[in-house]
Amino acid sequence: MVLMENTVKNNYDVMVIGMGPAGMAVAGMASEMGLKVCAVEKHMLGGECMNVGCIPSKALLRMARTRNVFAALSGMELEEVEAPGVKKPFEKIREHLAYINDKKTVNMFAKVDLLLGEGEASFVDENTVREGEKTLSARKIFICTGTKPAVPPVEGIRDIDILTNENVFSLKGIPESMIILGGGAIGCELAQAFNRLGCRTYIVHMDPQLIPAGGGDQESSDLLEKVFKEEGIEVYNARRIDKVEQRENAVALYTDKGETIQAERLMVAAGRRIDLSGLKLENAGVAYTKKGITVNRFLQTSRDHIYAPGDCNGYALFSHAAMHQGMIALMNSMAPRLFRRDYRTYVVPWTVFTEPQISHVGKMESQLKNEGVSYEVIRARYEDYGAAIAEGVGVGFVKAFLGRTGKILGVRIAGEGSGEMINEWGLAIQKGLRISDILMLQHSFPTMAFLNKRIGELWAMNRMKSPLLRRLVRLLF
Repeated sequence: MVLMENTVKNNYDVMVIGMGPAGMAVAGMASEMGLKVCAVEKHMLGGECMNVGCIPSKALLRMARTRNVFAALSGMELEEVEAPGVKKPFEKIREHLAYINDKKTVNMFAKVDLLLGEGEASFVDENTVREGEKTLSARKIFICTGTKPAVPPVEGIRDIDILTNENVFSLKGIPESMIILGGGAIGCELAQAFNRLGCRTYIVHMDPQLIPAGGGDQESSDLLEKVFKEEGIEVYNARRIDKVEQRENAVALYTDKGETIQAERLMVAAGRRIDLSGLKLENAGVAYTKKGITVNRFLQTSRDHIYAPGDCNGYALFSHAAMHQGMIALMNSMAPRLFRRDYRTYVVPWTVFTEPQISHVGKMESQLKNEGVSYEVIRARYEDYGAAIAEGVGVGFVKAFLGRTGKILGVRIAGEGSGEMINEWGLAIQKGLRISDILMLQHSFPTMAFLNKRIGELWAMNRMKSPLLRRLVRLLF
């Protein structure tokens, strides 16, 4: 329902500012609980993830993979293939998004008073928000705004018609070539997608390896870079960009190593920045820094009745983390203090949806080393697993970092299906399970997740190298 009144005072139980993943979680749950909810969104339902992020990028990757598989099965060169459904990828993606928004997402919020595309919300005071010509107030307010692409201060970049995730899905067709600034999740996913759709692609970034998040993992980064190079993607790690300039029909990029890279388009995927513009948080007395809105462990801001779940607090810039925080924030807003939940105690798995996929949960190996934690590494390789070989996906590994007694400290998976497989490890870490629990769980065979169980088997076999245990086995047999 769209609001029509110009002024509404103290009329809502819950007000949500921003209807991305966090806001959708709050608004959907609160309305189903019978609370009166108002939700404000300056653009479209679903926010960045639904419209210009996770969902369209995965659709593009699927189309690109279709073309790649078709080429492999037909024996044709990739550039010779016009696989079904990928001739006009962006048009097809926009059709899907329109259907999702018009037929699916809107129906989820039939009980919510929605204000869509009517301008930016801004605080008048700690209880009141102005949205266009309307003034609204609520007992509890949830700030659920997101992030925007960060554009590095490179000489000449402001003179270039750059692409970001916000406008790349509006392209009419695939460019002949593209330089991508950034070797993180967005840069790597779109590099592989565009390359497989016929675009000559270059990745240039400052970090020494691909997927540097959280300290990185050299083994998985090297594996991904090897695959990229085999597919024709040129990767330039550890490069400072001196300047970029627009030429007649191309963009030229100059690195600190004297290289000149030229392509039709330039895309920036160099991280995200918190977007608090227009909110006028100071009017509400809500504290914030350059890193985001300041929250306590219950996701409350400096005003107890105002919560800030999701990207806007800067804790974990993932859509699933935002959804989870939205749920936790709403629960905490109703619970006595003793029963409130600390959002930081929940693990945050993540996945980069390249091929092979790269997934992680728990601590990085670099963190364990820096903290002086004693651990062992157990590794299971896809190339040693019959099902992976038979299915033609025998590239990758599962790598678990385990404590002395089998405590699961962290897991990195590079390979087919890792985004599904990592959730089992996330639950195990969150619940304090040990590797013996993974070992004793029957895994459906022959799934890729059976490699998780193999980690448990390898751990158990390593235990049997102990002379004492071997003597005990002989005694008991």
